[in-house]
Amino acid sequence: MGGKVSCTLGEVKNRADFMIYWGGNPAECHPRHFTKYTIMQKGKFVKGRKDRTMVLVDIRETPSAKAADIFLQIRPGKDFEAITALRAMLKGQPIDPAITEETGLKIEQLQDLADRMKRCKFGVIFFGMGLSMTRGKHMNSASILTLAAEMNAFTKFVAMPMRGHGNVAGADMVLRWTTGYPFGINLCRGFPRFNPGEFSTVDMLVRGDIDAAFVLGADPGATMPQPGIDTLARVPTIVLDPKVTHTSKLARVHITTAPTGISSPGTVYRMDEIPLPLRPALKSPYPGDEEVVRRIAAAVSKRPSWLPGPQVASSEVA
Repeated sequence: MGGKVSCTLGEVKNRADFMIYWGGNPAECHPRHFTKYTIMQKGKFVKGRKDRTMVLVDIRETPSAKAADIFLQIRPGKDFEAITALRAMLKGQPIDPAITEETGLKIEQLQDLADRMKRCKFGVIFFGMGLSMTRGKHMNSASILTLAAEMNAFTKFVAMPMRGHGNVAGADMVLRWTTGYPFGINLCRGFPRFNPGEFSTVDMLVRGDIDAAFVLGADPGATMPQPGIDTLARVPTIVLDPKVTHTSKLARVHITTAPTGISSPGTVYRMDEIPLPLRPALKSPYPGDEEVVRRIAAAVSKRPSWLPGPQVASSEVA
C-alpha cells in the first residue's frame, strides 16, 4: 500500500494552511473537528480561518460544504480515477479531459486543486468512509496516501483517516505492534497473513467464511451489509458490550461489561494515534472487557489442545 505520511492533530492546528476533506462529512460526523483542530482554530503559525483554505470532495452537498471554500462534487465510485488524475498532474503527465469528466469533475477543477496543493505551506488530506468503504476500498486509501507522499516533492503534505467509533485506531495500533499489520489479518497458519479484501471482517462475514464470531466493543449488526448480519445471526456469536445493541440481540451470548473509560480504566487512541489514558469516574458492578477476555482465555487454555493425528506411512496403510 502507499507510504503513510501523517502527523498529529496538534500539528494540523498550528501549521496547516490547506486541507482537503475527501469522502467525509465532519460537520455532522465529527462536529468538534472544525472548531478544535482545523479551520476555526487559531494556531501558532496559522492565525485563523482567513489563513486556511478548505476543500470538500464528496458525492453530494452535505452540511460540511457550507464551511468549505471549494466544493468538488464527484460521481459515486470515481474516487480512484480522480486521485490518479491528480497524481498524473503533479508529475506533468498529459491527461485526456474525457477521462476526468467521467469523475464528474472538469480537468480545470482538478488542475486548480493540484496547483493549490503545490502552493500551500502545509497541506493535509482527511479521508473518510466515503473513500475507504466504497468502490476500490483499500486501494482508494492506498492511492490517497501515495498522493500525500508524492506531494512532499513540492511541499509538506500529510494524510489522515477520519476514524468513526471511539478507539478504532486503538485496535489498529495493537494489531500493528503484535502482528505487523493493522487489520485484515489471518492467523490460521500460526503466523499472521495480511490481505485486505480476503481477510477483512466485512468481506469474511459477507462471504460466510466464519463459523463463530467474538465481538468486543463494536456493533457490526448495525453497520454491516445484510449478508454479513445474516452470517452473525447464523453462527454462534458472543458479544461483550455494556448495553444492548443490534448485534447483542442476534448473539447466542451477551456478556455485560463495564463501560470503558467511564467505569473501566484503559488507554484509547485518538484518530491521530496519540494514546490517551483514561481513569474511571464511576464504579460498575460488571467486569471490564479485559477481565472477561482473560477469564475466557484461561478457561480455553485448560481444555486439551486439538492437534492433527500422527501421519500414517503409506506402507502401514498397505
